[in-house]
Order: sequence, then C-alpha cells, then structure tokens
Amino acid sequence: MRLQSIVSVCTTLSLFIAVNGYAAEKDPVVATFATVGDSREEPSDKLNAQDKIWLQNTKAWSRIMREIQTQKPHALFFNGDMIMGYTTDKNALNRQYAYWRGMVTTLQENGTYVLPVPGNHEVQEKFKDNGKTKKIARQSNEDSWRENMGDLIVDAGRWKATVGSDLQAFDVKNVPQIGSADNISTDQSQLSYSFDFAGQHFAVINTDPVGNDGHAPAAWLAADFAQAKARGAKRFFVFGHKPAYTYFYKPGIDLEGMDKFPENQQAFWQTIEQYGATYFCGHEHIYNVMQPTLASGGKAYQVMVGSGGSPFSAEPADSQNPNDRMYAWAVVKVHASGKVVIEAHGFDERYGPTRLLKRVTL
Repeated sequence: MRLQSIVSVCTTLSLFIAVNGYAAEKDPVVATFATVGDSREEPSDKLNAQDKIWLQNTKAWSRIMREIQTQKPHALFFNGDMIMGYTTDKNALNRQYAYWRGMVTTLQENGTYVLPVPGNHEVQEKFKDNGKTKKIARQSNEDSWRENMGDLIVDAGRWKATVGSDLQAFDVKNVPQIGSADNISTDQSQLSYSFDFAGQHFAVINTDPVGNDGHAPAAWLAADFAQAKARGAKRFFVFGHKPAYTYFYKPGIDLEGMDKFPENQQAFWQTIEQYGATYFCGHEHIYNVMQPTLASGGKAYQVMVGSGGSPFSAEPADSQNPNDRMYAWAVVKVHASGKVVIEAHGFDERYGPTRLLKRVTL
C-alpha cells in the first residue's frame, strides 16, 4: 500500500512538472523588472553614524536589493527620492548620489540594469519664504540629476552587457519639449524618457518639471504611447514619482499627487486607461495597489511602492492595514502572450521574514 502511494505521488508530481513545464514553454517570460522608490532618510538623531552622513536607510534598502537580486529581474526602476536632496548645494547632492550609486552597483554587476526615476527630493529645493515652507523644482538640480544619473539613462551597450539582449527605440531627443502643451520650460532630457524591450514599452516621467511642479507630461506620454503602439508594443508601463491618485490610508490627509491638479490628472490617466498601462509610483512612503477608476469602468492599476526605506507615511495608529508599514517592492513578469503577473513582496519594520503581499494578473 505504501509503495502504491509513493508511486501515485511520483506520478502526480511528474505530471504536474510536465504540464507546468509545457505551459511555461508555451508562454515563456520575456521581460521581468522590479520597482520600488523612496529610500532616503530624514536627518535625525535616531540614525546611526553612517546614515547621518548619507541620509539613507541603508539597512532596509540594502536588504531590498539583496532580495531583488535573488529574483533576477532584467531591470530595477527606482521611482525617485533615492537621496535626501532638497538643496541646490552641488557638493551635498554629489555626495548623496555617490553613496546611492555605490549601493546599487552590485545589482548592475549581476544582471539587473538600474533605471532611475527623478523624485521631488532630487529636483526640488526646499526653503522658507516669509515663514512658509516651499518646495520648487530648480534647473540646477535637473542638471545635477543628469550629471549623476545620465550615464544610466539609457546606455544601450551597458544594457546589453548587463541583461544579455538589446533594448530598442530609445531616443534622447524624445522628451517633453520646451513650450509644448505640457508647460515645459527647461531641458527634460534624461528626466522623462522611454524605450522598448522584448516587445513591451517602458516610459519614465518627471512629475516635478521646473515651473510646473506636481504635473505629469501627459501630452508627451500620449504621443509617445501612440508611436510605441505603431511599432507593435504589446504592454505599456509607466514609472513616476508622484502618484496620479493619493492613497488615503487614513481620513483627512492632504493630496499628494496629480490629484492636486485634476485636469492634468485626468489627461494622464486617460492615456493610462486607453493603452491598458500600469503606473508605478512612490512619494507616499507606503505600499498600495489600487484600480482608482474601477467604479466608473476603468481597469488600469496604480502600484505605489514608495516603501524602499524612507520613514513610513502611516503611523502605527493610522491604519488597521498591516501592509501600510511594510518595506515593499514589486516584481513584474511579462509573458510572450502579453499576460502580466505583478507580485508585491515585503517585510515588516521589525525586519521579519519576507512574504508575498499581493499577486495581480493582467
């Protein structure tokens, strides 16, 4: 009887492997990427001596990178606020960028290309004006971004050496133009950009351009997507810092994203819905997955992963959702058929075991 049970189990297991192996062969994964944002720290006496200098949550961010490395994605899109910034002091900016760049080098050397996304801490200056705190994007900070991150945006040769295959359709001139409908006043090269990989389209947007803070380049994105669709792109993914829709983890919080400017928000989200795109963002230091227009027939997802190490937005008493205080990231697998699987992984503030938080199939 025991022998028959063993044979039965082995037969079932063999059949499972054969069927699933065949399914994987029939619809292989053609592109995979991870995404997260917001690893910078606030100046605080609670920081260790190292992090006081670099203003980085080294412990959380380094663990997230180790976890991502084991998942072996082709790319990591980091959705902004990798440095504390908020200054026009180039020496301070260069020092903080250098530390963050050093931390991500291991990923680059082990098959995961790192693609940075500008956040408000990188491009804005924070200052007092008549007793009021202001945060305004500065051209000098956009220049510092390019000086420190431009070699990654996008180096086709380095991509192939890292990933093992080519990307396509990257054009350094394909950016929101000065004087365009997106109210652009400065050079946006290497701040907003796009490319194709494995038949999929990827777009990065600067949500705080000089003179138009808090706005997405919605007109540029619509034109960029139309061109990508004409090339035959199957799936569309967008990465920005500020959300299109604020996540209200508790009542009464301020608007944090494009919803401060409803006309821009609606134009941006219309393109996301039209192309069945997925928008990945941060800014709120929290993990959340939503379909913001589901009640009105929309299907597109906003995936917020501003949970890379910055102080949590939600205080312990703010929410009954334990995921609101998780260090979390998303890993996305795109299959040849166009099927997309998004998995969010995370660990709690006590650095307990990593667990799967959510799986979404598109």
